[in-house]
Amino acid sequence: MPATGEQHVLRLEADGREVVGVVAELAASLRRVVVDGTDIVQDYGADALPSGASGIVLVPWPNRVRDGRWTLDGKPQQLDLTEPSKGNASHGLLRNTGYRVTDRSESAITLSATVFPQHGWPFHLDTSVRYELTPTGIAITHGVHNVGTGTAPFGVGCHPYLRVGDTPMRDLVVTVSGMRMLETDERSLPVREVPVTPERDLRAGAALRDLDLDTAYTGLEVVDGAVRHRLTAPDGRAVELAADPVFAWTQVFTNDVYDTDDGRIDAVAIEPMTCPPDALNSGEGLIRLEPGEQWVAGWRLSLLTP
Repeated sequence: MPATGEQHVLRLEADGREVVGVVAELAASLRRVVVDGTDIVQDYGADALPSGASGIVLVPWPNRVRDGRWTLDGKPQQLDLTEPSKGNASHGLLRNTGYRVTDRSESAITLSATVFPQHGWPFHLDTSVRYELTPTGIAITHGVHNVGTGTAPFGVGCHPYLRVGDTPMRDLVVTVSGMRMLETDERSLPVREVPVTPERDLRAGAALRDLDLDTAYTGLEVVDGAVRHRLTAPDGRAVELAADPVFAWTQVFTNDVYDTDDGRIDAVAIEPMTCPPDALNSGEGLIRLEPGEQWVAGWRLSLLTP
């Protein structure tokens, strides 16, 4: 058994194209998507842990919680610290959880995992993520069901590392419509929300050659019912991430520092998020789910060709 558990391989032939996806049992991680021979997701290898949170589902919060501390109805809560180097609780509570299969076909799979009450988290949530291949890529649908007794505040995100075939990350152009961004401190925690600065303005497309980003953007433009982000190669091919508007934040992270079994990651993370970093403290963007209520939203990746 690989280190990331069972490897779920999906296949689709449509419109003269072959699309292949691989999803790992661990953290329901999106390990690979290949559209007609072009990789659009960075693969990290089945026997390597998801370096830099590669491909994992982020629930019940994305990004970081300062010191793992937050307050619920006047009571202090202390989450386990999962980013010891910076003293934070990072990327939710399911990154080391194996997801169970609840529905499966040749081209789609639904994986589920439970968030149980635990240190600093007194809520009980059933969660799911569905991966379904399309003729141009893959569609991802997240579900959260409050099976506990209290109103649960939460956020959802995902951490895909995107690429356009073999094009080096530094040769790509990234486009994100964010009008505002977060300034952060040395612990990658938000200090203030500000208008996007000229050196980090991605609205008209910016070459990644000279950019080092670990930046959360918001004020995203909705086009045809979705917020849209894009990576474009010199030959005109592009990978588009289109998300439901509830994913009102996106984190852009240029990653060429993590090693995998297959070599160094040479990709950029474009992370759809329903809330910003440290949202359990700020309250911004948190979704509040009453007992028995369910929430569903999604996003998709597509290879666009000239």
